[in-house]
Amino acid sequence: MSDKRETLGFQTEVRQLLQLMIHSMYSNKEIFLRELISNASDAADKLRFEALAAPELLSDDTELGIRIEIDKDKGLLSVSDNGTGMSRDELIDNLGTIAKSGTAEFLQQMTGDKKHDSNLIGKFGVGFYSAFIVADKVVVETRRAGLAADEAVRWESDGQGEFSIEGIEREERGTRVTLHLKTDASEFSEPFRIESLIRKYSDHIEFPVSLLASESGDDEAKVINSATALWTRSRSDVSDDEYKEFYKHLSHDFADPLLWSHNRVEGKREYTSLLFIPGSAPFDLWNRDTPRGLKLYVQRVFIMDDAEQFLPLYLRFVKGVVDSSDLPLNISREMLQQSPDLIAMRSALTRRVLDMLQKIAISDKDNFQKFWGEFGQVLKEGVVEDHANKDKLAKLLRFATTHSGTDSQDQSLADVVGRARKGQDQIYYILADNYATAAASPHLEQLKKRGIEVLLLTDRIDAWLADGLVEYDGKALVDVARGALDLPDDDGTDAQDAVSEEHDRLLQKIQGALGDRVAAVKVSRRLVDSPACVVAGDDDLNPQIRRMLEASGQTVPDSKPILEINVDHPLVASLSAESDDGRFGELSSIILDHAMLAEGAQLANPAEYVQRINKLLLGIERGADKSEQGSAENRS
Repeated sequence: MSDKRETLGFQTEVRQLLQLMIHSMYSNKEIFLRELISNASDAADKLRFEALAAPELLSDDTELGIRIEIDKDKGLLSVSDNGTGMSRDELIDNLGTIAKSGTAEFLQQMTGDKKHDSNLIGKFGVGFYSAFIVADKVVVETRRAGLAADEAVRWESDGQGEFSIEGIEREERGTRVTLHLKTDASEFSEPFRIESLIRKYSDHIEFPVSLLASESGDDEAKVINSATALWTRSRSDVSDDEYKEFYKHLSHDFADPLLWSHNRVEGKREYTSLLFIPGSAPFDLWNRDTPRGLKLYVQRVFIMDDAEQFLPLYLRFVKGVVDSSDLPLNISREMLQQSPDLIAMRSALTRRVLDMLQKIAISDKDNFQKFWGEFGQVLKEGVVEDHANKDKLAKLLRFATTHSGTDSQDQSLADVVGRARKGQDQIYYILADNYATAAASPHLEQLKKRGIEVLLLTDRIDAWLADGLVEYDGKALVDVARGALDLPDDDGTDAQDAVSEEHDRLLQKIQGALGDRVAAVKVSRRLVDSPACVVAGDDDLNPQIRRMLEASGQTVPDSKPILEINVDHPLVASLSAESDDGRFGELSSIILDHAMLAEGAQLANPAEYVQRINKLLLGIERGADKSEQGSAENRS
């Protein structure tokens, strides 16, 4: 045993977080007990799993459980378990840093609003540190299963920036967390208070949680919780509050779940699933490599956390448990990949989640909108990745449209189809970097005039979504900023505009003036109030995708936009009458530049554009001066 005592400093982010904790950022201090019991339960779960391969880890102590002791006179509360325990290195890693919790991101999201910031804490998995809300000193004594008694360690801190660690002797396997309660937290040394909290927050824990109070005079600890795995009980026997508390234990979230589904499958395959949709997105939602998935049990024996094989990646926000009666107890992640049972379970669990969402989309639109605001962009990934469930996913999609008039994504494809004009066999959409650009796009002018609704797609994923969806309810999805645009005429038929010889000459002249800046110049059927717009060819990359790929440093094939002009616009008429070839070329370039800017594109040569505008403004000013001078001469 090394009994050398070391004093170490917390990671910078941990110090900041501890200050937040110590100053009672949580509105509900009692949460600390749930977090400590939850950690103890996880340790017992992990030991039970490790003992499958190494039964000697359990030794003679085979009954796993959690024990809470309180000493009112000394102001002490301890939470002990006989689970897996920690080695010295594990203790330093787990309690000296929060490398896996994303605390730096958490601190960046802090606003100073105590209620907002305290709710954020639950997203970042920092439950142990909640002990400092009620304690001015915390002592952790632990021995890793399989290590000798003299290899145990003690960790101690007052939460002020440092912690000490030293070797001790400890006969018991597992971990004991002792809290030296603050004076204003004396309520947590009352047996009836602790008993009520165990029943409230931890009744579902499948290991017995016992309580021993020094003032009771009893030598025996009393088991408080029901110690039955919640998912093994009948749905009718489980209250909503119990489901909510189990979710918080499972996810270490402090907020209630949005909805859940508890289901038992019997027959060829037997398993129980309990799935939760969180009320808000975790901080690492967009990190596709972060640990995710369901907690896997086999015949009620914990096997692994984050079993990602049971749900597709686009459902990575779903939390829950799956308990199989068919999988072997020695199942590994590699074996899961090859299991035929898994394929069937994955398909069924995916459908169950989508059915949960469809149900709430119909019955509780307000809550579904809350879900969509948190997870809508992730769900869109499924349209591209999960062809088997594309139809189910399409029904769940929500968009901002020209009909809604706001940037709120609250319109379904069914809503849009229901409002379609007679004879309209297409669903129109436009892609843009933001709502304001999309709503003001010149590409929409003719559609707005005809009362045709358009989807305004502004999320980064939307370009891939549109390519993956293709059609809905027999109606093709059409990008209004790409290729030729066929619009239903007022009588429901497709109308085509003829190009006169005069227009044709103008198109050729503009094409000659712009040269290789454009692929072609055409008369537009899209425009009403704007002089011009640019569109992509049918085979070209979408401009939004092009910009994202270029921003990421990827090489993309060259392409040139098609310039469409509104021959009825006064500016185009003025251009047509321009006899000076140099000025014609300058005006043509300005019209193209303005069309590029209107769709959110970056100009290849902004300085050249500024020079053209300066020349134009100087020309206008000189013309005004000459006009004023002529008027003065006439007056004299």
